[in-house]
Amino acid sequence: MCGIVGLFLKDKSLEPQLGAMLSEMLISLSDRGPDSAGIAIYGAPSNEAKITIQSAKPERDFRGLDAELAKAIGAPVSIAAKSTHAVVRTMPAKIDEAREAIQTLRPDIRIMGAGDVVEIYKEVGLPEAVVDRFGVREMTGTHGIGHTRMATESAVTTMGAHPFSTGADQCLVHNGSLSNHNNVRRELIREGMTFETENDTEVAAAYLSSQMAHGKNLGEALEGTLSDLDGFFTFVVGTKNGFGVVRDPIACKPAVMAETDQYVAFGSEYRALTKLPGIDNAKVWEPEPATVYFWEH
Repeated sequence: MCGIVGLFLKDKSLEPQLGAMLSEMLISLSDRGPDSAGIAIYGAPSNEAKITIQSAKPERDFRGLDAELAKAIGAPVSIAAKSTHAVVRTMPAKIDEAREAIQTLRPDIRIMGAGDVVEIYKEVGLPEAVVDRFGVREMTGTHGIGHTRMATESAVTTMGAHPFSTGADQCLVHNGSLSNHNNVRRELIREGMTFETENDTEVAAAYLSSQMAHGKNLGEALEGTLSDLDGFFTFVVGTKNGFGVVRDPIACKPAVMAETDQYVAFGSEYRALTKLPGIDNAKVWEPEPATVYFWEH
């Protein structure tokens, strides 16, 4: 079943409230997914790049990693731990080198996502537990997406939780099931993509990353899903500057959107939107089948 939410802010005065607003949206859909939950927050740009990492044994794996990593890549590194996750910050030019060094220095660490602005937090459990664990309500930013999962295609694990990130500052949440994900995965592996799980949603994320790497913008990449991906799906996607939504041609998975001068919001059900400011005067609609919606800052 699953529940997905997204919030794209137009009004900068709401940015300090992004984490709190997105958290409440996701918590309202908890009964749609009891297995795991996750949120991606797009924060303000800075002169550093970020890598969100996760470990089942954070005290062991995070201890001393900043110094070892700085030595390995020859650049300053800082690490801020939040429970089982941590955000590694370093020079943008060193981000790929840092990712490789993390996997060498700490093979048990898993990378949740990386880029200039995105942070991704996901774990097994209900949305409220995940939100509280990582202090998501206090986070600020320009846009974000979230997911609460009812597993159908793969095991209930941290890595199987959404959002999935397969490109810099790119991530995706999904309600539905893809029928041709194994074929698409094989094609993407031939292109050089790598996969952490057997989850069909990771394939969808990688497909979009591949399309955008070939020069398409988010809207064009989402258009491609309608011809290249088979099954039932609603995708909500975040990029560094953008936010997009698409539903398959049959559109049997529930979805509702709202737009005001302050924001664009998405929820699997209207109850996810009821506490947003100005919702009573918002334009509210059900996104059309086989139609791409996207916004960019």
